Amino acid sequence: MEAMYTMGLEIHYVGVIVLMGIVLFNITMLSLSKHVVRYAKRMRIVMPISASLIALILFTGMIMMAAKHLQFTMANSAMIVVAITMIVLEAKRYKTLKRRTDITREGAFDSYKEKAFRYLGIEAAMLLVISIWMLV
Repeated sequence: MEAMYTMGLEIHYVGVIVLMGIVLFNITMLSLSKHVVRYAKRMRIVMPISASLIALILFTGMIMMAAKHLQFTMANSAMIVVAITMIVLEAKRYKTLKRRTDITREGAFDSYKEKAFRYLGIEAAMLLVISIWMLV
């Protein structure tokens, strides 16, 4: 039982680290993008990866909580709030891309970039803060 818990914890940590990398990749991809169509195509590839990683992190977290007899500690509650917030921010970012990227409108992509950078910055900050909190 202890080996399974340790393996679940390691998978959880690796998932969080890879998700941090995906968020940084999204920030880099957004900052280097000049054309909305190319960016949207790339985002359609990367978004399922980040959604899958969030699901992996939630799944391994639920398994570890079950192994700890569903003890809702402050850390567990904070991780649940961060995961739900990340899901909402990713959905908002995608929804904003669908709404704001009318190619005929001037400055639509720049408007999207401002909001997307804000959402990605919040995601990166939350991941960093919760990771540091768990390591301390």
